[in-house]
Amino acid sequence: MDIVLLVKAAVMGIVEGLTEFLPISSTGHLILAGSLLGFDDDKAKVFDIAIQTGAIFAVILVYWHKIKSTVVALPRQPKAQRLALNIFIGFLPAVVLGLLFGKAIKAHLFIPTVVASTFIIGGFIILWAEKRPPGSVRVEHVDDMSPWDALKVGLVQCFAMIPGTSRSGSTIIGGMLLGLSRQAATDFSFFLAIPTLIGAGVYSLYKERALLSVADLPLFAVGLVFSFISAWLCVRWLLKYISTHNFIPFAWYRIAFGIVVLATAWTGTVVWAD
Repeated sequence: MDIVLLVKAAVMGIVEGLTEFLPISSTGHLILAGSLLGFDDDKAKVFDIAIQTGAIFAVILVYWHKIKSTVVALPRQPKAQRLALNIFIGFLPAVVLGLLFGKAIKAHLFIPTVVASTFIIGGFIILWAEKRPPGSVRVEHVDDMSPWDALKVGLVQCFAMIPGTSRSGSTIIGGMLLGLSRQAATDFSFFLAIPTLIGAGVYSLYKERALLSVADLPLFAVGLVFSFISAWLCVRWLLKYISTHNFIPFAWYRIAFGIVVLATAWTGTVVWAD
């Protein structure tokens, strides 16, 4: 296996892990990073989706106690049953719309200029969401969500099919706008990520299996490992961060980064591959 290719896989894994659960779009950053590294062929696109599983393992590790207690209590505890049902309900819209429109979106929207534009738009949406008046929170804890709350967050998650939007940003900020507390929206975003990203990874690997071979295992293994490590560090940091901070810094980051990408593309300073 080419050492340079393994280094690129490690870099992409780190990018995935650090951006998957922040409201700044992991897909957008992977598209841009892949464009700069020349790691953007069809196999690389499968790789980008597959290494999300590494990030999900990090979430499972961080939330292991909650996940384990929920599974154990499923047969007898209504609260655990409601959480499991809510995750299932929130997961369904992404499955349906992903199967219907995923191929078309990948064919036409997975380009740097679209990513940069959605970075900027998403930044302004976060700024707007953070200015909501006090007292607009209806749901303080993820266990208090109703199936209707879960469905609405699941529908909002579908906006993340547009690259640069951010799955975590859509679910966290969308959840907050729908009346969830910052903590409840973040927790549900993480729980919802488990079936969503694992499902996307397995489906992508199966669908594009003709592109892959046993020789690709080291490449994917490196990406998964680095994705897991960086995501574990990021999730632990984010859970501490949201207890005392808002998402406004991420909004300004999105806006500034999007402007830089558009400016460099327009001036020709950086040749972003389409």
